[in-house]
Amino acid sequence: MTDAAKSIRIGTMVAASGGEAARRISEIADLGFESFEPFWQTTNGQDVGELGKRCVEAIGDRDITISTLGMFGNPLEKEPLDEETLQGWKDCIDNAHHFGATCVAGFTGRLRGRPIEDSLPRYREVWSELARRAADRGVRIAFENCAMDGNWQTGDWNIAHNPDAWELMFNETLDDNLGLEWEPCHQLVYLIDPLPQIRKWADKIFHVHGKDATVRHDVIREHGIFGKHPFVFMRTPGFGDSNWTDVISELRLAGYEGSIDIEGWHDPVYRDELEMTGQVHALKHLKTCRGGTFIPGSGKYEGGDPSLL
Repeated sequence: MTDAAKSIRIGTMVAASGGEAARRISEIADLGFESFEPFWQTTNGQDVGELGKRCVEAIGDRDITISTLGMFGNPLEKEPLDEETLQGWKDCIDNAHHFGATCVAGFTGRLRGRPIEDSLPRYREVWSELARRAADRGVRIAFENCAMDGNWQTGDWNIAHNPDAWELMFNETLDDNLGLEWEPCHQLVYLIDPLPQIRKWADKIFHVHGKDATVRHDVIREHGIFGKHPFVFMRTPGFGDSNWTDVISELRLAGYEGSIDIEGWHDPVYRDELEMTGQVHALKHLKTCRGGTFIPGSGKYEGGDPSLL
């Protein structure tokens, strides 16, 4: 019997820049993660197909998937590192099948220090070509909704951080295989309610990151959002403000099937030696919010909190 709960899997991201993704997967594969997202800024000349095969071997016969690869750099500019990022997108698209992946996600890039509108011609040039390349290989492309400290007027990395920018982008590129790698954290950082956004943009959400935020409204009331006191912290799921039961319910109602891969390394508390403590808590929390499947006649409950298995 198929575990219906796992139509949405809970996993995590694993760094791949040094070729270490397969080793890392083998180290944490038995902690209960159901998916992995290897990620780079540049593939550093790696044989990406060979790495994909080693990642699949590291998973072995476990019920774990790699649905999405991540490429987080700026492919729109033309410095050497930017051009390596652009080549990395091509490498990931061409070799996604070696991982069993059907999606490659990351930043759109942008023209540095300029308003979002100025990046649109270059965005159309680069992403129209990459969208065709991906479509020929049965791959979808998803843009993460992270500003990387940029805004509408200026920034270094990404234009896909605001719903008004999404309107502009998807009018420039009408390709059905271009969408979003969405997470509630970045909406909370911008004081946007994430739940209505899921309902509006559901057909463009191809992948989800498990990252949260805590908004300190008392700081906003006293100091505003441009003062010296931080008004928001990025958090690991289970420690922030998002109601993940509602988030997952909205995703299910919209027909989303895929992974929620935890993006760690941002929590101000559960970091360094406590990084995996936070991630395993997030894994259990998200599985509880997702719920599981009771199999009649078997006495088994699958797919929810690992403590219930």
